[in-house]
Amino acid sequence: MIRSLLARLWRILTAPFRLIAKPFVVIRDAVVQETEESPVSDTFTRVIENPSILVEHIEALRRHLLRSLVVLIVAVGVSTAFAGLVLDWLAEPIGGIDALQAIEVTESIGAFMRVSLLSGFALAFPYICVELFLFVNPGLRRSERVMLLKAIPAATVLFLIGLAFAYYIMLPVALPFMLNFLGITTVPRPSNYIRFVTGLMFWIGVAFQFPLIIYVLAALGLINAKQLASGWRFAVIFIAVMAAAVTPTVDPVNMALVMAPMILLYFLSIGLAALAQRGRKIRQNRE
Repeated sequence: MIRSLLARLWRILTAPFRLIAKPFVVIRDAVVQETEESPVSDTFTRVIENPSILVEHIEALRRHLLRSLVVLIVAVGVSTAFAGLVLDWLAEPIGGIDALQAIEVTESIGAFMRVSLLSGFALAFPYICVELFLFVNPGLRRSERVMLLKAIPAATVLFLIGLAFAYYIMLPVALPFMLNFLGITTVPRPSNYIRFVTGLMFWIGVAFQFPLIIYVLAALGLINAKQLASGWRFAVIFIAVMAAAVTPTVDPVNMALVMAPMILLYFLSIGLAALAQRGRKIRQNRE
């Protein structure tokens, strides 16, 4: 009885670790699996023909989201240990943490938690990408699985590049314009400034995923470069709307700072989509 009790206690204590480690076991099995699965386009067709399959997919999505949420919470908890250093780093473009003045009791705490959330998301981002891969894994061929696994490190690097671009390129240009508009001296508050900086860095980091997403979708045969090229006008309008939503002001300077890299990334995506289509044709010919 004592042995059974100890075994049950061990399962409870190791449950979080087994929950997190399970996706990596599935990844290992997916890579070594030699059987060819149905392509993702055929999977979507079966779902449309048989809507009851959606229930299974929704249940699987719930499990992946739950694991992602657990890892995100753990990452946010870990990031609180160095969130103060990150907060000092984020305040450097405005003259350091001493340049910020709080007027509410909980304002500094809110800024600290917001920085912890962004730092935690950056730490958990690779694992979240792994969970996304596991969600679409059953409908992929082995070659497509390998391609998506290779895309996870690239997505992480692109996200970090987006964060660096927003911090080192956009903030030094945007802050002087906003702080000295009409010659009015502005004393920034921690809540407002940190919300602006973290929001801008997060969405620019997400925007930098666009070329990789387009490449993967084109490699899977869901889109092609011709469609992207013909719809560039609508894309520019959509980017303008997104830039207006991301930037705190709609002045031409800040919107241009956001729109320019996003438009450049869109046209880069067209070239990547063409390369992905060529690679897809070569793989199909080999098969």
